[in-house]
Amino acid sequence: MKTLAIIPARGGSKRIPRKNVLEVGGKALIVHTVNQAQNSDHINRVVVSTDDDEIADVSQRAGAEVLMRPAALSNGTATSESALIHALDELADNYNYVPDELVFLQCTSPLRRPTDIDDAIDRFRTMQFDSLFSVSRFRKYVWKLDGQIPRSVNFDYQAERWREQDFPEQYEENGSIYVMKPWVLRSYNYRFGGRMGLYEMDSWSALQVDTPEDLALCAAAFKSRVVQGSNG
Repeated sequence: MKTLAIIPARGGSKRIPRKNVLEVGGKALIVHTVNQAQNSDHINRVVVSTDDDEIADVSQRAGAEVLMRPAALSNGTATSESALIHALDELADNYNYVPDELVFLQCTSPLRRPTDIDDAIDRFRTMQFDSLFSVSRFRKYVWKLDGQIPRSVNFDYQAERWREQDFPEQYEENGSIYVMKPWVLRSYNYRFGGRMGLYEMDSWSALQVDTPEDLALCAAAFKSRVVQGSNG
């Protein structure tokens, strides 16, 4: 079974400049995801797709293969799917390599565990899904504004409020792990399609680094050893 992990990482992060190579928990942000993929029992090839020389150098020194992608696939409007398809094309055309399974890992999840990756792949295989993505249980009341009028979205505010443990089964996509058959990506030009499944993670290990506050929270987690052993 050829199981490929692709980690897209562009150099032009806006909210946190040079985010993917900033140090958190003793190593560059992207290296956490590279190491997690390397420590997976199921993944047997790890590729970083980037437009940035420093990210490429850091990733190669961590043991990942690197595929450079054109600037047109690395601007602020380019999709992750375009980077994934470019990497698949490069591997097929230049290395005669076509994976059976594709694992898309965003490098903004430094707290995920290799066991989460493996458990997600196990579920993907056992349930014979075509695509699967990681989620976290969602136990919050959601409101929206209809003009200036607040409207409840996922509950009836006039009914009894739920205790946290009594919330209905709801999940939020956490962006940490995506597993798919390559044909799904090519057919739908999207990470979802075919027979779809979920893999539930705890919200802490799925924390995404999107803001300076997220980065500080992750740094504190590593420093306090709350996530000791999380990424091998």
